[in-house]
Amino acid sequence: MVTWDVVLTLSGVAFMAGFFDAIAGGGGLITLPALFLAGIDPVGAIATNKFQAASATISATVTFARKGMIEWRKGRFLILFGFLGGVSGALLVSYTNKAILEMCVPVLLILVAIYFALAPKISDKEAKKRISITVFSFVIAPLLGFYDGVFGPGVGSFFMVGFVLLCGLTLMRAMSFTKLANASCNLGSLSIFLAKGLIIWPIAIAMAIGSFLGAQLGARVAVRFGAKLVRPMIVVVCCALAIKLSMMPANPLHIAIHNVMKVN
Repeated sequence: MVTWDVVLTLSGVAFMAGFFDAIAGGGGLITLPALFLAGIDPVGAIATNKFQAASATISATVTFARKGMIEWRKGRFLILFGFLGGVSGALLVSYTNKAILEMCVPVLLILVAIYFALAPKISDKEAKKRISITVFSFVIAPLLGFYDGVFGPGVGSFFMVGFVLLCGLTLMRAMSFTKLANASCNLGSLSIFLAKGLIIWPIAIAMAIGSFLGAQLGARVAVRFGAKLVRPMIVVVCCALAIKLSMMPANPLHIAIHNVMKVN
């Protein structure tokens, strides 16, 4: 049973995540562990987090489309294979044992936080083109889509870096393709979570609203202060939440570590 204090607390967390996300990205590194710590079933937590994250991504993609910044023809295979990747990832996670998810999520969070801390800075200058958008769509997009369906945090950054470093796109073109790919993955995974009734709607809607409001404030702050302070804050908060998750007595990872130490 979801109580209103949990809903309001998670909405507040989503507000903070949306604020951070607008400035430096990585908001999902905060919202997902918060859902786990609130006692939400792992699959339900991933599905609910996907809804609130997708709301922002799809909204941003629509904005890009209205400004004529989406290259639909070049992105047609990106849409298809990103969507299929999201579907396959969501299908896998919906059938994955709860204990496995509880064990893997803290580890994945810390790995993504490390990547986020060390991710290369992206220049607006064109990089050397290594593969075409079509090859990226067939090979990379389904893999990142699969990751998005299974877990999700950081996938936008992965797409962005891939488009710049592999496809040699300028920052703005990479951003428009990233929005299109991210929205496709989100819709793919959401279609499975919706069909299976895994989204906890009171929490999902409250978090979507909180994330939207936080992003509005964050966008204004970003113009003045940039991402220098916020990015380290996200990494620290994410790692702290991941450690807290792994140390919960009922977490299989905590039990496994405890048993190993007991044997030694």
